[in-house]
Amino acid sequence: MDIKTIYRPRIIDILLQQQLSAVGAVLIEGPKQCGKTTSAEEVCNSRLYMSNPTDLKRNLSLAKLNPGLLLRGKTPRLIDEWQIAPELWDTVRFEIDHRREVGQFIFTGSAVPADRSKIFHSGTGRFAWLKMRTMSLFESGESNGQVSLRELFDGHLDIACTNAYDLKAVAFLACRGGWPAALGLPAKAALLHAANYYDAIVNTDISRVDNVERNPNRVKRLLRSYARNQGSQTPISALVQDMQLVDSETENRKTVASYLNALQQIFVIEDLKAWNPNLRSKTAIRTSDTRYFSDPSLCATALGIGPHDLVLHPETFGFIFETLCIRDLRVYADALDGEVYHYRDKNNLECDAVLHRRNGSFGLIEIKLGGDAAVEHGASTLRMLAAKIDVEKMGKPSFLMVLTAVGDFAYQREDGVLVVPICCLRD
Repeated sequence: MDIKTIYRPRIIDILLQQQLSAVGAVLIEGPKQCGKTTSAEEVCNSRLYMSNPTDLKRNLSLAKLNPGLLLRGKTPRLIDEWQIAPELWDTVRFEIDHRREVGQFIFTGSAVPADRSKIFHSGTGRFAWLKMRTMSLFESGESNGQVSLRELFDGHLDIACTNAYDLKAVAFLACRGGWPAALGLPAKAALLHAANYYDAIVNTDISRVDNVERNPNRVKRLLRSYARNQGSQTPISALVQDMQLVDSETENRKTVASYLNALQQIFVIEDLKAWNPNLRSKTAIRTSDTRYFSDPSLCATALGIGPHDLVLHPETFGFIFETLCIRDLRVYADALDGEVYHYRDKNNLECDAVLHRRNGSFGLIEIKLGGDAAVEHGASTLRMLAAKIDVEKMGKPSFLMVLTAVGDFAYQREDGVLVVPICCLRD
């Protein structure tokens, strides 16, 4: 079957086309199996699969002896798994300088980074970097997309639509994750995808980052501790102490930090930066990053729980749902030329997500499973934070939103706060 007949469009598609019209080469980074190569195949006009077993030895030899031969082909030319021959980076940079044309190459690769010691030039001005994440619910077809963040930023706040997903359905979506290969599979098989991915992280991927052998059981304990503390600003020292409760021989803070750095490099975890707005009064703002997994399925797998467990344990479900929302918001923010942040001050006033665009506009978002009491609490928090912002310097927030797992409708409250089920949201 022709791949184009089954390809599910991704938000990054437009961003890739934009960058190819502006620079000579684009590097797509992100977790393995998130769809990097598939999306690049949609726009390339020739392809080189460096790790193809049939051609691997030849490709590696040419990369050292005559790398220019590997670059011949119609443009944009896809170089997949480029990191196994890092020498190609400088060759492409040189080629771009001499061709003096945009849209020449697309680099994709596994999550294991290239050996930077073999790269002499940064690629500044020749390369653009795109981060690809697992699929948002809108990309996977599980959000109706009736509430557009772009339209909210444009002032269209009069929203009204229905939501078809209940708590059980959202629990499954969180545990399955946004892995393209899991879509359309029977429920049990779809859930196994995340479990198998997790096993690969623990047993091989984390050690392949820098060829440092890491104890799989210790990695599991770290991931479990990280999962228990996700959505918080827990310091590394606290993670170490948590691990020592079941492993008295846990390595020191420095070693655990190296484990976390490795997990970041293979896009398993992605912490959320703190937002630092201009406020009406002087208030100390917490600047620590908030801990999150890149996909909610990894958090659920680290804890050894499934959809049924989440429905029975709302508190656990709450922070895994938060991970799902942060992932989706990050995907949507990329499309809007923005970034997602977290806010917390010394008075413990906290906002789960701030979507801040490069043009200066921003929206404040609280994440709740649902229910009248939770929505009311979220709305109150949003109004309190909005009142503290110095609108003379920053302007007013474009919108205040309580993002929920359940609810029959997306709507605007009398106080102006939007209530939006996650399965109604899009970029």
